[in-house]
Amino acid sequence: MTSVKEFRVEREPTATATGRGRFDFTDDYSVFDWGAMPDRIPEKGRSLCTMGAFNFELLESEGVATHYRGVGPDAVPLGALDDAPRELAIELVRVPDLPFEDEAYDYDAFHGAAGSNYLIPLEIVFRNTVPVGSSLRTRGEPEEYGLDLSAWPEGPVDLPEPVVEFSTKYEEQDRYLDRAAADRIAGAADLDALDTLAREVNRIVTERAAEAGFVHEDGKIECCYVDGTVKVADVVGTFDENRFAYGDQEVSKEVVRQYYKRADPEWVEAVSEAKAEADRRGVADWRGLCAVDPDPLPSSVVTAVSELYAAGANAYTGGAWFDAPPVDDAVDAVRDL
Repeated sequence: MTSVKEFRVEREPTATATGRGRFDFTDDYSVFDWGAMPDRIPEKGRSLCTMGAFNFELLESEGVATHYRGVGPDAVPLGALDDAPRELAIELVRVPDLPFEDEAYDYDAFHGAAGSNYLIPLEIVFRNTVPVGSSLRTRGEPEEYGLDLSAWPEGPVDLPEPVVEFSTKYEEQDRYLDRAAADRIAGAADLDALDTLAREVNRIVTERAAEAGFVHEDGKIECCYVDGTVKVADVVGTFDENRFAYGDQEVSKEVVRQYYKRADPEWVEAVSEAKAEADRRGVADWRGLCAVDPDPLPSSVVTAVSELYAAGANAYTGGAWFDAPPVDDAVDAVRDL
């Protein structure tokens, strides 16, 4: 199981052939890499599945190869359903173990077991803006990204051109990589092709978001390598994978992140300290070093965030999948959480 969706295998992939499987989107949520948090957000799973399927079909209509096969028990197109789906059918590739020995991850062993089809152990991140909470603010200065600013302002900043970065996927703590390190970790997949694919996905999602009244701030893709072809994998353009704004309000998992920073700072700080301690010790499991557990969300926050996911999915897809308030009302309800 991933932190927010269950994974089912219907046909195992081999070293030379892909398999088939499904994602079952739960109502769990995760922030700060914690994994499943102590409560659930109703309708979150179906909202993410609906947006993911919508975006996969949009990408494929633009000629972008993906691992998507349809939704629901029969793996049909999204438009064939009357109700929002929870299951997303996918083409499966191999995911070898990534050994951790002598304080380092062994990517040579990973690729030695990968064969001709595998999930590329990278996340490819694209950024159109630098919103509040973006890690870019702590890793670089504005002028490094073409901005005529001496310091990061309090509010979001539009980038003159999209920025593409690479980070690890299967390590206990995600870390950003220079291109040489990313190229080595990508294995047989061409890094320039991954960069180009990320920019194309970003363009398509950004244009759709604008049509629906959203601003697409940043996001990521994961990719698989299948007999020389790079395909978009996992799920794309949802409120968990990407950051969107509606007006001047965040409409994504960032709402929950910022809530925890304000309401449960002791846990947020403990997570940061545990990750730093794991780095110092050269161990992978930082959660075992965290002595504080997160508090559950108040019921009022759960309701507001649930309605935000549902109303946002309705607005983004242009459908009426959920009995939810208008997106303007749902956005207003989370402004002061």
